[in-house]
Amino acid sequence: MELFFKRKSSSSSGSSDNVDSSNNVGSSRTPSSRQSQLDGVLGSSSRQSLAFRGHDESATSSNRGNYLELLQFLADNDDNVREVVMENALGNLKLLAPCIQKDLVSACALETLDSIMNGIKDRFFSILVDEAHDVSVKEQMAMVLRYMDDKGHVIERFVGIQHVTDTTSSSLKDAIDTFFSRNGLSLSKLRGQGYDGASNMRGELNGLKTKILREQPCAYYVHCFVHQLQLALVAMAKKNIDIASLFAMANSVVNHVGASCKRRDLLREQLQEELVIAFENDCLIMGRGLNQQTNLKCAGDTR
Repeated sequence: MELFFKRKSSSSSGSSDNVDSSNNVGSSRTPSSRQSQLDGVLGSSSRQSLAFRGHDESATSSNRGNYLELLQFLADNDDNVREVVMENALGNLKLLAPCIQKDLVSACALETLDSIMNGIKDRFFSILVDEAHDVSVKEQMAMVLRYMDDKGHVIERFVGIQHVTDTTSSSLKDAIDTFFSRNGLSLSKLRGQGYDGASNMRGELNGLKTKILREQPCAYYVHCFVHQLQLALVAMAKKNIDIASLFAMANSVVNHVGASCKRRDLLREQLQEELVIAFENDCLIMGRGLNQQTNLKCAGDTR
């Protein structure tokens, strides 16, 4: 974040002559104080994986989003903070506009990525890549870097999701090359690649693994073990008559109950009665994720 604020400070200093001198009272301590408070808000939101932006960020909104609400909370409970943020900040240094919030999020992402790259340095590493489309029906490529630190611990770092025009091996290879070039990574240090078993990933002639092996023969391909296990379990389940019948019956029940709100309510009431009985008999099994109401979903090959 320091680099971001340095850029902001340098850009604002060039236009300081156009700012009324009455607004510069105490400005000698304003940048550092504002930076420390914003760093705290950004750090708290990032650690808790909270969204920065709000649905309605207008002055009359009851919930302006995590970033503005946390900053307002600090200002309301600390006079020193109130003097340097929100409406008391300089007109061109409030750092509250939506575009500025996006810049702050981007700065956090860049510094996180720089920290990951500094951890890799000149070490050998492997890449894990998968592609899927999001709710907006855009093809996305997720990438994970895997390497070993100085203590011999295997480290895996998720480095981002990138939009790709399609999922052909050529498009994915171009996206990987662009990422490597932008972050100072070299194919000469690549020692492994892990994907699923799709033809565009593991194809022997034009698959992604083949294209990378042509440039770096030491980047050995490993079929994702989780995907292999999933394929094996699905194949075995379909061959077993009892298991196949169980999932077929479960799907029928889900379709029958899920199609009616009244049937859903009856199911909830029945489960509630069973929970009360189990609680009274002191035999209720407790644990994370247990005894919680969830949606009914049909069983499939991926879940």
